[in-house]
Parts: sequence; structure tokens; C-alpha cells
Amino acid sequence: MKTTYALHANDTLIGERIDTYVLRVRDLPDDQKPREKLLAEGPDSLSLAELMATILGVGTRKEGVLAMAQRIVKEYGDKAIAVEADAQQMAEVLDIPLVKACQIVAAFELGRRFFAVQAGRAVFVRDAHQAYEYLKPIGYSPKEQLRGLYLNSRYEVIHDEIISVGSLTANIVHPREVFRPALDHGAVAIIVAHNHPSGNLEPTREDIAVTAQLVAAGKLLGIDVLDHLIIAGDQFVRIIGDESNV
Repeated sequence: MKTTYALHANDTLIGERIDTYVLRVRDLPDDQKPREKLLAEGPDSLSLAELMATILGVGTRKEGVLAMAQRIVKEYGDKAIAVEADAQQMAEVLDIPLVKACQIVAAFELGRRFFAVQAGRAVFVRDAHQAYEYLKPIGYSPKEQLRGLYLNSRYEVIHDEIISVGSLTANIVHPREVFRPALDHGAVAIIVAHNHPSGNLEPTREDIAVTAQLVAAGKLLGIDVLDHLIIAGDQFVRIIGDESNV
């Protein structure tokens, strides 16, 4: 039964095997090169990774630009990339050069400034199923990440942020990292979610401890922690709510 939320340059790798080779965009047929495809068929013909590769331009000695772009989209998630404003964090999480992270952040900031204010684009999250539908891409991420959805009094998502990447423990996930964006964006409620790459949906003791800590901090700040979802593949469970473990 649904429960609605209530507010309160060298191609051969040095030091590797002699036959190790980084596939470059120039090695691809012309009709598969992102820039050539864009010119011939228009931007709509490019995948998200190909668009990202076009922005990045070139890769590194260890990773071609298209492979880098595909990895960025897979590991970070398309929604999270679009709202990330911290280039330093992106560079560290993805192990990419800082200049590449700056290019990505700048590109999406341009998009936000030109197109953010459009009728009918608001997203509202009023229950766990809507939260899951919004966040379900992280269920397939190979790295564990904690995401936060920040809502206003109309249940509209006003901010979405990757809070941390790695094992979820009370030592790593500090409430200030979770609630700082809420204060910055004037949110009245938050929903947190993280994925279990193992596929096991069972909450760990650390999951429950972190959730209890966040709920307590939210009460002090007057910001509701509406839910904490664990997502694995195409399934999810709730730590807060009718099935509460907290």
C-alpha cells in the first residue's frame, strides 16, 4: 500500500604490457566519431556519453575520451551529473583530471541558466515509489553512493546531490554533509537513498545507525527526513516509514 509522505598524447601505455593499447576516437570509423556524427546527423543522434565526449574533447594517456565519458555517465549517473556543482568532488570521485570535471560542471551550468525556468518541468515526490522512480538509476551503479533529494513545502524537488561515495558509515556520512544543501537551498524536507551494489536489500547496522543519526539531526534543525531508501537493481526497501527499522 502506498504511503504519502507527510511533512514535518602517447597511445601505448608506458609500464604496461607491450600489447596494451588505448582505443582512441580517431581509431573509430568516421560515422562513429562523436563530432562527425553531430555535424552529419545533429546532436539528437548522439548518446549522452557521446555528447559528454564531445565536451571533453580528449582523454588521458590511460583512458580514451569516449571510454572516459561512458564511465562518467555510468558511475555518476545522469541526474547527478546534471546538478553537480563541485568540480573538485567530481574529479576525486571519478578519478579524472580536474579540468575535465570543470568542463562538465560548466556545461551543465550553462544548460541550467538557459533552460532551468521552463513550464511543466517541476518534479514532485510525495511517496516512496515516486522517490524510487526518480532515483532508480543508482541501483545499477558499481559504487555505493548516498544521494539526497531536497524538497520544498510543495514536495517539489529543488535540489539533488551526491552526498558521498563509498561505504555508508556514521564515521563517513556526517549530518552536516546531508543538511548543508538543505540549508543552502531552503529545503523543508529531505529524502536520502543509497544503493547496494551487491544486490542485497537488507539494511545493515550501519545503514540503520546513519538513518537514526540523520532523523535526530533533522528534528533539531526542523527539517523532515521523510525517507531513506536502499536501492539494488530494480528493487528498493525503506528504512524509514511503515516498515521503519529506526
